[in-house]
This record gives sequence, C-alpha cells and structure tokens, in this order.
Amino acid sequence: MTIFKRMLQSVQDIVRKADMKLLGLCLVCTAFGLILIASATNYLGPATQFKRVMIQTAGAVIGIGAYFIFSNLDMEYFSEKWWLFLLFDIGFTALLRTPLGVERYGNRSWLEIPHFPMNIQPAEIVRLTFTVLLARQIAWFRDNRQMKGLGSLFFPMAHAGFMFVWIYVISKDAGSGLMYLVIYAGMALAAGLAWYWFVIGFGGLGLGIGLLALFEKLPQYWVDRFHVLFDHSFSPLGKGYQQTRGMLALGSGGLFGQGLFQGIQTQGVIDGSLPARQTDFIFCVCGEELGLAGCLAIIVLEFLVVYRCFQTARQARSSMEALICVGFGTMLIFQTVENIGMCLFVMPVIGLTLPFFSYGGSSIVALYAALGMVSGVRGRTLPDWLRKT
Repeated sequence: MTIFKRMLQSVQDIVRKADMKLLGLCLVCTAFGLILIASATNYLGPATQFKRVMIQTAGAVIGIGAYFIFSNLDMEYFSEKWWLFLLFDIGFTALLRTPLGVERYGNRSWLEIPHFPMNIQPAEIVRLTFTVLLARQIAWFRDNRQMKGLGSLFFPMAHAGFMFVWIYVISKDAGSGLMYLVIYAGMALAAGLAWYWFVIGFGGLGLGIGLLALFEKLPQYWVDRFHVLFDHSFSPLGKGYQQTRGMLALGSGGLFGQGLFQGIQTQGVIDGSLPARQTDFIFCVCGEELGLAGCLAIIVLEFLVVYRCFQTARQARSSMEALICVGFGTMLIFQTVENIGMCLFVMPVIGLTLPFFSYGGSSIVALYAALGMVSGVRGRTLPDWLRKT
C-alpha cells in the first residue's frame, strides 16, 4: 500500500506541475481534429479510416505523455549541454539520407522504421531542440548585450539559416526549413532586436528572390506556386489544382456546411475530389462539411492555444524560458496562418499542416512536447511579489 501511495503521489505531483488549461485546449483541438480526419478518410473504406484514426489517436496519447514529461523538465538546465542539442539536430536530420529515409511528393522528409506504425518527420522533432537552443543563444545576447551589435544579429541568424539550408539540402523540403527562420524572427523581435534589421532582412530577401526568378535560377515549381496566387487561371489542373479544389470545397459549405460525412468533395472518390484532405487541406474539409461556423471554431481554438503561450512568456522567470514560449507561439501562428491561407488561395502550398487538426503522428507528438515545455515554464514562474513590474 505504501508503494502504491508513493506512486500515486508521484503522478499527482507530475499532473500538478502541468498547465491543465493549456492541455485542455490541446485535447479539444485534437478531438475536433480526429472527427475531421475520420470524415476525410471515410472515402478510403472502414479499414483504412480506422487505421488512420488510430494512428492519430496513438500519436496524441504519446504526445500527452510527452506533455507531462516536458512539463517537469527544466530545459534551461538541460540546454547547458548545448553542443549535444546541436549534434542531435544535425545527426537526426541526416538520417533521412540513410535507407530509413523515404521520399514523398518530391521531398525526402520522412523516416520509415520497420514495424513502427507511423512515419517520423525529423524536421518536426528537431524543431523542439532547435527552439530551446536558439532561445538560449538569443537570451544570452539579450541579457548581456541588450541585442545591440552585429553579434546579436549574426550568430542567432546564422544558426537559423544553417538549419534552413541543412534541412533543404537533406530533404528538399523548403517549407519545413522555413519554419526555423520564422521561429528566429519571432524570438529576435520579442528579445528587442531593432525593427530596421527586419526591414533590411525582408527587403534583401525579397530582392534576392526577385533577381533569382528574373535570371531563372529558382526551381520552376517554386515560381509556379507563386504564379498561381496572382493568376488563379494559371495551371488549374497542375500547380493550382489543389487550391482550386480547396476553394470549391470551402465555398460550397456556406454558414453551417453540408453536414459531417456529407461533403461532396470530401467524400468523393473520383480524381476531381479534394486532394490531401486529411493533411494539408483538412481546413477545407471543415469548411465544406461544417461551414463557416466550423472554420471559425478552429481559428478560435488555435488562437487560444497561442494566447496561452504568450501569456506564459510574460510570466516566465528568465529570458530564455520566455523566448521558448515565444518561439513555439510564433511557430503555431505561422503554421496556422500559412495552412489556412493556402486553403484560401492566398498563400503558396509549402506542405505545412494545420496544428492539432491535420493527420500526422510525429507532428502531433511534437506539438504536445513543445507545449509541454511551455507548460513547464508556467509551472516555474515567479510569484507576483517577486516578479519585476
């Protein structure tokens, strides 16, 4: 009985340290996502539908365990071994070039482990350690140099830029690599980097891309993906096909949709039906079957999760922990805006899924782990009477 009580006490301590409000929001998003995934895979038949839903559920269960684990880990302490984090980021991504790596949709972004029920996307996992390591790096410059001087700009930016290039070279997945640059931008802005550096940076990037496009040095599929945004009639059966079908699905939903498991394109089995409906275009599934009301519910839920991240950042005990929260909050914002914008035909298709709602085992595990770190920051916040005003 004593052993049982000790075990129970340990579990209670772990749960007590976690942010249960944030976990509750994540669970609501996950449950909503499972319903949409079940509908989006219904056309594949009961066996495949059940398999996809179970894989997503298993990912969520593993993710919940990761949430509690990371809620009880002090990442500021573990990041002292920063070189191990960096070696992991490089080495785990490099596994994509081993026989375990598989190529899909032109990207070598997944690891397929024999007898393991779900594929693993290293960019999703590495993003966690990268964010912690980058937060440590930027926090040092903020606390010691007030984000002044070229070092404050160059070294963290070089870190993020290296990871973008490394991921692209290994996997050819520019979308996943772009997330690393976005996380850096969010952290640097929050840390107090002067705004004119962002103007110079984005201006230079835009000019560089424009010149590369002018001299036909960009991959043609990159150019085509931007071309269709400005001319929807361009390649409607090619590069614009997915977004054209997505817009048709969204537009047909009206205010309350055609009904769950009733969407014409979502349930269609012909070639003209909605593509990538359980992954990239899950938002279109919601729009067609649950209408504007369902889409607004997704946006509100995502907003509440992000708000909790930034709220925790304001209460953090240190610059590094605040920046970890900002980094993951920025990640969620960009991924949500990009995915929804892609479905609305105003953003390019770069393969970013809708957090918690799109199908993807490693993605949902990584999301819960990331927010577990945010939960841990909240559990270690200073009391009000010790916090600086």
